Amino acid sequence: MAVAGVLATACVANASATLLLEEPYGKLGWFTATGHAAVYLSGVCAETPLMLRPCREGELGVVISRYNGVGGYDWLAVPLIPYLYAVESVDEIPLFADPRMVNFLRDQYRRNHLEAVAPDLAGGETPGGNWYQLVGSAYDRTSYGFQIETARAQDLAFIRAYNSSQNRSHFVTVSSNCADFAKDVINFYYPRALHRSVVADVGISTPKQMAKALVRFSGRHRQLEFSRYVIPQIPGGAARSSAVHGVVESFFKSKKYIVPSALVSPVFAGCVAAVYLGTAETSRFDPARQALIYGPGRELEPPLDNEDRRSYEIELKHLEAVGSAEAGGIPNERNFTRSLATAVPGFDANGRPVLRMKVAEAWVTLGVTPANLPRAGSSRRLAEQLLEARLREELGRRSPPKVSASDLEWDWSLLQQAIKADEYPVADRAPGVLQEEALANRNHH
Repeated sequence: MAVAGVLATACVANASATLLLEEPYGKLGWFTATGHAAVYLSGVCAETPLMLRPCREGELGVVISRYNGVGGYDWLAVPLIPYLYAVESVDEIPLFADPRMVNFLRDQYRRNHLEAVAPDLAGGETPGGNWYQLVGSAYDRTSYGFQIETARAQDLAFIRAYNSSQNRSHFVTVSSNCADFAKDVINFYYPRALHRSVVADVGISTPKQMAKALVRFSGRHRQLEFSRYVIPQIPGGAARSSAVHGVVESFFKSKKYIVPSALVSPVFAGCVAAVYLGTAETSRFDPARQALIYGPGRELEPPLDNEDRRSYEIELKHLEAVGSAEAGGIPNERNFTRSLATAVPGFDANGRPVLRMKVAEAWVTLGVTPANLPRAGSSRRLAEQLLEARLREELGRRSPPKVSASDLEWDWSLLQQAIKADEYPVADRAPGVLQEEALANRNHH
C-alpha cells in the first residue's frame, strides 16, 4: 500500500480538523456506552507527545486527546497511523490481529516513543494505566470521523496556544472529560461550534453530542469543506465495539439500568423515558449515515453494496468448504483459532509484524501484513486462513459498514494469490511476487 495520501490528501487539499467519535468497547462499554472523543489535526504534528509543531511535507498530522491518568498530563499528541494501528507506517499494519499481537505492537511503540509519559516499571515490565488507548485505537473499536476544513493560520495559533498552556491533568468525568477536550479544540478553530446538551445528556459533554453539533455547524457553513467517514475496527480476536449513545439514551436503552430503576421508582423511570422520547432527534443521530470508508493509503470510498457483498459471501463459503474438506472436515475458522492459541508475536527483518505459530509439532513464521504474507511452504495454508478470517469480518452484516469495494477486491486478490502459491515450487516464487501480483490486480480494478 502506498503511504502517500492517507487523510491528508484523501479528503481535502487544505488542512483540516476531524472530530473522532470512537465506539465503546470492553468492560467500560458495558457500564457506559458514550465512547470516546479525540481530534485529528492534519496540519499539526508532534515534536514529542507533549510538544506540537507545524507538519512538514509528507507528514499526516496528529491525534490529540485527553485521557485520565497518563503521566499526569491533560493532553497528549500521537501521529495518526500509530494512534490508529500502533505501527509507524502503513505497510506495517496487520491484516488480522489477535490480542497478544495488539499488546505487543502497543508496547513496542511505547518503548520507542512514549517512555516519557508511560515509563517501564522498576523491573522493566510494561506499566498499567490508560496509555495503551493512545496507540492502536482501531484494534479496539470502530471510529467515525467528522472532518471540517481549517487554515494554516489557525493551526499555527493552536500550536502556540497549546504549547504555552499548562498541560496538567484536570480530568473530571462530568465536567472536564474527553468530549469537553474535543469541544475546546474544535471551538478554538470555530468558536461556539460545539456545545453540550443540557437535556439529552443532563449537561455532561458526550462524544455523540459533539459529533451531532459539528454536523449542524457544517450545515450552517457550507463554504467550509466537510466530510464524514468510518474507520473500521481491524479484524481480529478482540470483541467488536458497540454502538455509541448519549447519557439519557444509554440509560434508557440499557436493561441493567432502566429495569431496576422502574422497579424501585417508576416515576423516575417514567421521567427518563419522557426525556429520551423528547430528545429523540439526538438519539436518532446515526454517525454512520452517508459515511465513506477510510482505509490507510487510499482515498475515502463508498461502502461495498449489498449485491457485491452477497457475491463475495457465496464465494468465500465455497472456498472455506473446500479448505475444510482438505483438513478432514475441520472448519477453517476452528483450525486457525487453534493455531492462534500458540502464536508468539514478533517482527521480521524489515520490522513488519509476524506470528510464530506451532503447526504439527513444528514452528512456522506467518507474516501478517500484505508485504510479508507467506509465498509458499508450510505457513501458506495459515495465510489462507488468516485472509479468510479477515474477509468473514469484513463481510459481516452488522452496522456500521466495514469495507469498500476496492478494499474487498484487494483482500480477495491476496487470498487468491495465497491459494495459488502452492501451485509453484518454492524456488520459482521470488520474494515479493505475491505482493506484486496483488498490487497489479488492485491497480487493474
